[in-house]
Amino acid sequence: MRRAIFPGSFDPITNGHLDIIARGSKLFDEIVIAVLNNPEKNPMFTVEERIDMLNKVLPAIETGNCVLTVEDFQGLLVEYAIKREIYAILRGIRAVSDYEYELQMALMNRRLEPRVETVFLMSGEAFSYISSRLVKQVFGLGGTIDGFVPSLVEAKMREKLGHTERMKYG
Repeated sequence: MRRAIFPGSFDPITNGHLDIIARGSKLFDEIVIAVLNNPEKNPMFTVEERIDMLNKVLPAIETGNCVLTVEDFQGLLVEYAIKREIYAILRGIRAVSDYEYELQMALMNRRLEPRVETVFLMSGEAFSYISSRLVKQVFGLGGTIDGFVPSLVEAKMREKLGHTERMKYG
């Protein structure tokens, strides 16, 4: 069985994340979506909220026979992977700047645990500029995030920030 971990903060989950999961499901039999629980960060959503949103939006994507599981983790990713007996890390790359960072992480992970490989997928063109950080910035400034996140996630963001209606430029 080919298994991979797709780690991230997913704060919030974007359509770019879902694209990588859908495309990764063609390569793996199981993908564990591992939500980083980092108490030192100041996320918009709690780990439990992010896991709940993932579990609600994942059934809408086409994954064939690939099993998707959502879990949280803390600490070193490679230690978590070995504990779960998973030897592939799935990562998305949007731009050259992502590649430089991801290459450093992959090389460090390989140094820490040579049994774990990192598999990179290039972002789909439609999602190459979308990041959770940018989505939060645009939303916080009143911009529309249509097409960047699932509608459920946008609704949860509106609830969280007290926006009662969809924001538009105009």
